[in-house]
Amino acid sequence: MEFKRAHVLLLLGCLILLGVKVECQKGNWSFSYAAPSCREKTVSIVEFGGVGDGITLNTEALRKAIAFLSGFSKKGGGQLYIPPGKWLTGSFNITDHFTLYLHKEAVILGSQDPKDWPLIPPLPSYGTGRDAPGPRYSSLINGYNLTDVVITGDNGTIDGQGAIWWQKFHQNLLNNTRGYLLELLYSKDIIISNLTFLNSPAWNLHPVYSSNILIQHVTILAPVDSPNTDGIDPDSCSDVLIEDCYVVSGDDIIAIKSGWDQYGISVGIPSQHIIIRRLVGISPTSAVIALGSEMSGGIQDVRAEDIQAINSEAGIRIKTVPGRGAFVRDIFVNGMTMVNMRWAFAMSGSYGSRPHPDDKYDPNAIPVVERISYSNIVATNVSVAGKLEGIAQAPFKDICLSNVTITVAKSKNDPWNCTYIHGFSNAVSPQPCSLLQEKPAAGNALCPSPQKLDTTEENIILQHCSYSGSP
Repeated sequence: MEFKRAHVLLLLGCLILLGVKVECQKGNWSFSYAAPSCREKTVSIVEFGGVGDGITLNTEALRKAIAFLSGFSKKGGGQLYIPPGKWLTGSFNITDHFTLYLHKEAVILGSQDPKDWPLIPPLPSYGTGRDAPGPRYSSLINGYNLTDVVITGDNGTIDGQGAIWWQKFHQNLLNNTRGYLLELLYSKDIIISNLTFLNSPAWNLHPVYSSNILIQHVTILAPVDSPNTDGIDPDSCSDVLIEDCYVVSGDDIIAIKSGWDQYGISVGIPSQHIIIRRLVGISPTSAVIALGSEMSGGIQDVRAEDIQAINSEAGIRIKTVPGRGAFVRDIFVNGMTMVNMRWAFAMSGSYGSRPHPDDKYDPNAIPVVERISYSNIVATNVSVAGKLEGIAQAPFKDICLSNVTITVAKSKNDPWNCTYIHGFSNAVSPQPCSLLQEKPAAGNALCPSPQKLDTTEENIILQHCSYSGSP
């Protein structure tokens, strides 16, 4: 199954996993849902020795089941069913043309023993670990060079049991970087939907060097003081749709990335053609939508609409620093509400307590930030309307605000803090800083809208897929 970008966009209206039905009687199981294609073979983890008691380690059972199903990757695909229970496991890899389906009472639990999360090399575009130099821990669910992957269910749960990892982080006891709940590398045609993700050791969903990705009807929850528990981090990815998600996190709700300094510049894979819509996010220490700070492959063509930011540090934040190189450009946010925020808008050209992976970065690799458009935004109980700090060598330019109303809490401070930026504004309250009151060049639209992506190609026909079996 090979989706094109237009196909991903057409999924906006049609690819909702509807009509999910699960029944369990006397050990038998059956379920059904709509999907682009049905799988030829479905098995239960129980058939491979799985025990859902929350104590027995099921890593080997999962690996055996997935190895068996990999034999169907060219024969109609395989599906692994996770029935009710608590299924403790270490890190495992999934396969091509594969569906992982969780019953609504199924919980996959991440092992709390670091030995069950094997060490793997750093990502090429990062060059080193983020928590510590050198190798990093595997994610709970991993995929490499895959096509046609569906991770879904009837709102089952994947729980990373991350508290032990957060404690090690705070006590500076980590010798390697924490793993994530889900990481897919060099993959395409990915659907992640109708699941709840809990308590990741660090980032939750991390597609990287991948394309044609739909993340839909997902709930992600972590304590708001848990370190680096980003919700969804598309990283050097193209053609991504994130829709109808609810995220509470100790870090950014969605963080779009593309590599770190010279390593990201060398790999050179941008994140682009990304749509975010109908998102609700809560993050008292971070942003609901963040771009960067690792953006050395470039970030472009990001569209967000119908976003709700609640009790968060920032609504939209762009983060970078000299040494990153590349660009953040053509970012469009239209229709966003914010309540109880520190900043409605934030931009930083000098971000981070550990801004560089090592001392080999190029300080003359100056990032370009341009063509940023925020329209139709209402924010209430905000401490500072905008903290917008560019870079002296390359001021952020073409920043445009239109139809923006921000109710700022009473303060002696200026509602806007602007340095090294240039831009335009129209119908903005409170009145923005002078650097945002320039006039656009003759003939240029104020806060232009993005061009529509081509959706004229053949539509995807969904199939109603039904499965049953025993035990």
